[in-house]
Amino acid sequence: MANLFPTELPVEEPEELVDSGVFFGRSWRFDFEAGEFVTTPTGKVAVSEGKDAWVEWCKKALLTERYRHLVYSRDYGQEFEELLRSGLPLSAIEMEIQRIATETLMSDPRTASVDDFMYEWSGDSCHFSCVVSNVHDETAEIQGMAVNV
Repeated sequence: MANLFPTELPVEEPEELVDSGVFFGRSWRFDFEAGEFVTTPTGKVAVSEGKDAWVEWCKKALLTERYRHLVYSRDYGQEFEELLRSGLPLSAIEMEIQRIATETLMSDPRTASVDDFMYEWSGDSCHFSCVVSNVHDETAEIQGMAVNV
C-alpha cells in the first residue's frame, strides 16, 4: 500500500533541462521598436518560452549597456558606448563589435555559438546582425547597433 503521507515528493525535471542540462525557461515578450511589453488581447503581458525566451534575452543583452544598471550583474550587457569614438579604423571597430557581441551572448549557458556577422555603416552608427545558435542546435538572427553618443 502506498504511503498516504509521503515525506519526499517525486521531482520531475523539465524536458528541456534533461536534454542539455540547460534550462531555457520563460520570458516576457518585449516590442523593442515600440519600447514596451507585448500584451495579449486580455491585457496581460505575453510570454515567450524555450527558444523564443532565449532570443528575447539575446536582444535585450545587446541593447543594455554594461555597468550602467545596478540590477544587472557585471557580466550582463555590452560595451559599445565608447567604441565609435575610439578613432580606430572601421575594420578594427567591426572586429571589436564582433568580440563584444560574442562575449555578451556567450555569457548565457544557452548560447552555443555566435557567427556570421554582417555590418552596415550609416553616419555615426554601425548596424550589425549575427546568427546565434543555442545548445539545442536552434538558430536565430539577432540585430544590434553601435552608436557614437
